[in-house]
Order: sequence, then C-alpha cells, then structure tokens
Amino acid sequence: MFILGKKIKMTQIWKDGKVFPVTVIEAKPNKVEYFRTKEKDKYESICLNLNNHKKEFRLDKLTDEEKDMLKNKKVIDLSFFKEGEKVIVSSISKGKGFTGVVKRHGFGGGPRTHGQKNRWRAPGSIGPTAPQHIFKGRKMAGRAGNQRITIKNIEVVSVDTQNNILMLKGGVAGSRNALIEIRKK
Repeated sequence: MFILGKKIKMTQIWKDGKVFPVTVIEAKPNKVEYFRTKEKDKYESICLNLNNHKKEFRLDKLTDEEKDMLKNKKVIDLSFFKEGEKVIVSSISKGKGFTGVVKRHGFGGGPRTHGQKNRWRAPGSIGPTAPQHIFKGRKMAGRAGNQRITIKNIEVVSVDTQNNILMLKGGVAGSRNALIEIRKK
C-alpha cells in the first residue's frame, strides 16, 4: 500500500518507560487519480493526489487481491497502516546550496601549520598528471542536498486515523511541509 503525506515536525514520545524520537507526518486521505493497466500501458500503476501533488506508484509487488482492493477505492487513507510494522519512506532532502568539499564530502582539510595560509578547507590535489584531465565522479565542491532519499525499515510507532497523523521512528529526510512517500514493504 502507498500514501502521500506532509512532514510536520520531529519530536519524542514516551512508550513503555522509554523515549523514542519520532517524525510526525500528516497523511490526509489521498484521492486516486487514475490507474494504468498492462493491456493499455504495458505496466500497472496507481496515481495518488494530495493537495495537487501527484505521484505514481507501480503495482508490481502487490498481490492480485491487493490490486483489486485498490481498484475499488476512490480514496486511500491511513487505515492500511498498523502500529509496529515496517515501511519504506522517500522524500527530498534539504538543499544546502553550493558548498565546499569539507562540508559536502567530509574532507579533513590541510594542516594549520607549516606555512599553510588560506588552505585549511581546500581539497588538495585533485588528479594525476598523466591523463591531463579530471576523472568523472571526483569529489569536489558543488551543490549539496536537494536529493531523493529513501530509507527502508522505518517502524510505525503510532497511527491516528481520526487526525490523519502517522508517527515514524527516527528521522525522515526533508524540511517541514515536505512531501513524503510512504510504502508498505
């Protein structure tokens, strides 16, 4: 099963005498826009709509019973998710702008002594002299963040179907109000 939600905040809750960090996600009922079928489109998928944010999910891993159940639904809500089960969460991480190699890739920088001036956060040597060009994939300065992040095996801590709130254990990538995709395993 699939659902789209909006990241509200991160907080912590107490359960059985232990504290758990949780991400609070508001997952209002998603409207089913359309279905794609094997006969017409050569693959099966469903398109969900949450506040004009549309996302298409493939139905390859679902059983025939689950596919039939989805095709009869006009709206998908949190009733499919249960406390304690594992889910897969995808979202876009926070963009950090143009950054250097120390922040972007965790380089250590140069020594602070022995005549080093203004080279503390520099990348150092960036390539060999023989091919006379830089190989693709070299870790250099550039834009950091703003990438799609998928985290598997996140536990559902709490499901509140009346308020459309889903609490997931741990952190989920993205800023507040970011669109979050939640899929059952």
